[in-house]
Amino acid sequence: WDDETDMSKLEECVRSVQMDGLLWGASKLVPVGYGIKKLQINCVVEDDKVGTDILEEEITKFEDFVSNSRSGEGRGESGGASHTTPLHLQY
Repeated sequence: WDDETDMSKLEECVRSVQMDGLLWGASKLVPVGYGIKKLQINCVVEDDKVGTDILEEEITKFEDFVSNSRSGEGRGESGGASHTTPLHLQY
């Protein structure tokens, strides 16, 4: 994991994870220093169908790209079992 990591391929891998109750949203590359960037990608998960632990487990299977992942704070939506969870994949 370095400044030559193919971040487009990483995003493609992450978005290939499909589950009932999961919707991928916007993404951006965030500089972390020394030319290294992390992929920050938002998703909406339905609590009753998708757990963030399961989602992170699926993403970390892409060992060639993912050194670790971290879920950000979710923001609950009133009246439903869904919330928005930003996932931060770091390099």
